[in-house]
Amino acid sequence: MSMERLQHPVSRADILLNVTKGHFATGHSHINYYIDVTAQKFCLSEARKVAIALAREYRASTLIDTILCLDGTEVIAACMASEMTKTGYMNINQNQDMNVLTPERSVGSQLIFRENTAPMINGKNVLILMASVSTGYTAKSAIETIAYYGGRAVGIASIFATVETIGTLPVTSLFNPKDLPDYTTTDAAACPLCKAGQRLDAIVNSFGYSKL
Repeated sequence: MSMERLQHPVSRADILLNVTKGHFATGHSHINYYIDVTAQKFCLSEARKVAIALAREYRASTLIDTILCLDGTEVIAACMASEMTKTGYMNINQNQDMNVLTPERSVGSQLIFRENTAPMINGKNVLILMASVSTGYTAKSAIETIAYYGGRAVGIASIFATVETIGTLPVTSLFNPKDLPDYTTTDAAACPLCKAGQRLDAIVNSFGYSKL
């Protein structure tokens, strides 16, 4: 089956997402859309647009010491930190320092921090930044890791999300399933595409997708 590729217009900040419709497997679920955020993660001008849009949701209300980067969102995080620490009456973090941190993954895929980076979590208000939140599995792992290292998760920000909260934490996203009304994410065992005999098109993760 050939995958249908389209560009989905966004409702804010002139951000365009490349969207591919098909049958995809992630590490935790099967989905029927691959949402390509490569440009938003690695192109400075696109990352800045995302950062400005997400920063608006936090700069006047949320104290943030550290942005924890998942899914390769470091460029967006750096732009967000710059935006939220600018001088201005709307910025609660103005003129403050802000850490931009990526966790290490253990052999068992647990998130860990070494002695030199753990102080950026311990006693800090931490914003989790992700490219997408689908099942919530990765976000929950990040929340647990932050708590283990003595930090406090204050929110989850992402480009795309299928949920509005993870536990008690709000999820702020630029896009959600309302932008893709037929978007679905299911457990592999319950996947309707598998049950219909439709073969997988690709394996996807935060690095991209590999066709099968």
